[in-house]
Amino acid sequence: MSHINVGVVGATGYTGLELVKMLVKHPSFHLAYIANSEGGTTINELHPSLNGVCEDEVHCADIDTMAVSCELIFLALPHKTAMAYVKPLIEKGVKVVDLSADYRLPQDIYEEFYCPHTDVENLSHVVYGLPEIFREELKSAKLVANPGCFPTSAILGLLPFMKKRVANTPIIVDAKTGVSGAGKKLSDTTHFVNVNDNLFAYNPLMHRHAPEIANKLGIDFDEINFVPHLVPVTRGMISSIYIQVEDEFDAEALLREYYKDEPFIRVVNKPVTMKDVAGTNFCDIYVKQKGNMLFIASAIDNLMRGASSQALVNANIMMGLDETMGVPDIAYVP
Repeated sequence: MSHINVGVVGATGYTGLELVKMLVKHPSFHLAYIANSEGGTTINELHPSLNGVCEDEVHCADIDTMAVSCELIFLALPHKTAMAYVKPLIEKGVKVVDLSADYRLPQDIYEEFYCPHTDVENLSHVVYGLPEIFREELKSAKLVANPGCFPTSAILGLLPFMKKRVANTPIIVDAKTGVSGAGKKLSDTTHFVNVNDNLFAYNPLMHRHAPEIANKLGIDFDEINFVPHLVPVTRGMISSIYIQVEDEFDAEALLREYYKDEPFIRVVNKPVTMKDVAGTNFCDIYVKQKGNMLFIASAIDNLMRGASSQALVNANIMMGLDETMGVPDIAYVP
């Protein structure tokens, strides 16, 4: 079997590490290029956990070298930085899976919550990388905007029930995430002495993932009441969602029917846990109904389904492979 050359730009961070871990064992992808903003090192020097597993050189990111070396590039870069790479890579015929926020939103919404957009042209043909909604579009995509972790968990929980929702009623998403979601950059918020034995909300109601949730569900920003919380765990995410529906029905049966053919959705009959999905691409979903109120809980690994393993699924689909190929499905338990 011939291999498909791929590269990872942004290998220093946690999501870059997770991509490398999956790609070195992938049956069809060959990890031909690894880069960050500096180069001059090896991937195992950046991540000693890879000693004896992958010790490839980490290059200083160069677009011409990427284009010669790879058919597809994963960009694990911050917003604003990523879009500077996307335009020239697409022009050179390289497919891109972008893990930043740069292509997830229409220009006006993006610029309201992030920064001025410098590649508006590519916004018109990007595909949002949630396979449960856009699988067919992903098959011919040249540029994929990998969803945010919070939107992934919230959207997947809400999708089956949106047609049952009472129109214009508020949706409440109360989400908890592990500290790895903040990345490797040091800050007072993620300092051990602040996070340990602690729990707190941040950017309540105005977090920039809220418009992403609303946009992909086709509703107004004002209809989403999203509050993220940081919890003292390394990885994992749970969204507790509250939605008003029109009448009583078998919510679990509807949920199971909606996702019956989805390989990475598991409908469970008891409240979800972070541990059950840690290290995998699964999204576990639980639903409970009380009258016309639904409680929906969805759990994902924020670094995996919320970033890197979802990016790999998207790349598999883009390159005509089985979407489950090389994607982890056994959780880190205990």
